[in-house]
Amino acid sequence: MFEELNELLKVRREKLEELKAKGINPFPYRFDFDSRAEDIPKKFAAIKEGEESPETVTLVGRIMTKRGHGKASFATIQDDSGRVQIYAKQEILGAEKYDIYRKLDMGDIVGVTGHVFRTKTGELTIRVADFTLLCKSLHPLPEKWHGLQDKELRYRERYVDLMVNPEVKAVLAKRSKIVSLIRRFLEDKDFLEVETPILHVLQGGAAAKPFESYHDVLKMPLFLRIAPELYLKRLIVGGFEKVFELGRVFRNEGISYKHNPEFTIIEIYQAYADYNDIMKLTEDLIVYAAQTILGTLKIEYKGEQINLTPPWRRVSLIDALKEAGIDISDKSEPDIRQIAKKHGLEGYEEIGRGKIINLLYDKFVEAKLRQPTFIIDHPLETSPLAKKHRSKPGCVERFELIIAGMELANAFSELNDPVDQRERFARQAELKAAGDEEAESMDEDFLRALEYGLPPTGGLGIGIDRLVMLLTNQLSIRDVLLFPHMKPLSQTQPAPEEMKILDEK
Repeated sequence: MFEELNELLKVRREKLEELKAKGINPFPYRFDFDSRAEDIPKKFAAIKEGEESPETVTLVGRIMTKRGHGKASFATIQDDSGRVQIYAKQEILGAEKYDIYRKLDMGDIVGVTGHVFRTKTGELTIRVADFTLLCKSLHPLPEKWHGLQDKELRYRERYVDLMVNPEVKAVLAKRSKIVSLIRRFLEDKDFLEVETPILHVLQGGAAAKPFESYHDVLKMPLFLRIAPELYLKRLIVGGFEKVFELGRVFRNEGISYKHNPEFTIIEIYQAYADYNDIMKLTEDLIVYAAQTILGTLKIEYKGEQINLTPPWRRVSLIDALKEAGIDISDKSEPDIRQIAKKHGLEGYEEIGRGKIINLLYDKFVEAKLRQPTFIIDHPLETSPLAKKHRSKPGCVERFELIIAGMELANAFSELNDPVDQRERFARQAELKAAGDEEAESMDEDFLRALEYGLPPTGGLGIGIDRLVMLLTNQLSIRDVLLFPHMKPLSQTQPAPEEMKILDEK
């Protein structure tokens, strides 16, 4: 297999040298064209068999299929909009030019000019009057019937995946449209898009282990941000009333179908609002995106029907546990530890009451929530940046949005009491000193900002990758990322055998 691949690579390089020997530049600088593949069926639908367009069209594209030998042959070229068939004939191109055409390979990028006609099989086709090689492909495409099926190889060589699997390209293009719609929705509501630092002096904004770096000139450690939250709230202190940031965050955690070490989040902050207002904003935003992209609020995900029609259910975390048969209402910490032991929960011995409650919820509740559900009123101990609940002691005004067993959003009535915030940071510092790598840092500058005055504020974070998974019915986060993280292959290791090569004969 690998010997065959090496031979094919050698043949293509020999063709490259042959082109250069003929004075042909196999990598020219630019090319003018006036049409795209999708234009041909739209513009020339009226052409009948045996007819030909009076005007010429010029297109560019990558050769995806090639068939026929002798003095005439068909090929299919693909551009960003789709595919179109071309037909080349020695009688039209001349012997010398046709010989060059005949030696073109699948994967080569060409510009073609010609008239459009309809074949006996009814397919609109471009009769090539002239062509230009725009890029010589030195590596063969995957085998035409099997395509690029090996998932690991697809993720590693996404550029090939996009070439040969149009459904993958469609999903990733839809991702871009979803992001654009979210921006439009917020801008129409007078939110201002901002940019805050990615390199942080302190770890903060979420419970996660950071990636650490080092600045040589300043001689100090820096952290890739795990969340932009604390900077965005500084902007609310400064007088902006509606802000959002859409960008990458980085968390040094495991990889799974819903986790990638770097992922895209949008965080939104609105002054003079609380978590009830933010629940409505979240609902409106996702409904708008789904309705605009899909044209319906009844969607399919992993084979089940999800109904996004509002209003969405709201249930407290304690009540959600009770519905799962775990009643911790008014239970002391020793009682909750016994409940955790009874349910076989691991690791509860070393953590406090709030985290035990969260572990029970994560194991026995979240995955069972299929329809859109706001889980509200979380334990105080697990939410150091959220405002205490106005009527439920021991809880904060926080919600998580769960759809199809996945957390899509996390939001608070933001804590704006600097004294309370300092006390909670102090507790986090104790946890960090005891070995909790996810605990918040004592951020004196943020506390100083709060002392100037943060108005009542509602804040929200939405995982864009998971939202795209939901709206495109993709089973893994890696299917909605252009370049998911992978362990690198050795530079000397050959490509996996699953990548079958096209017949070059």
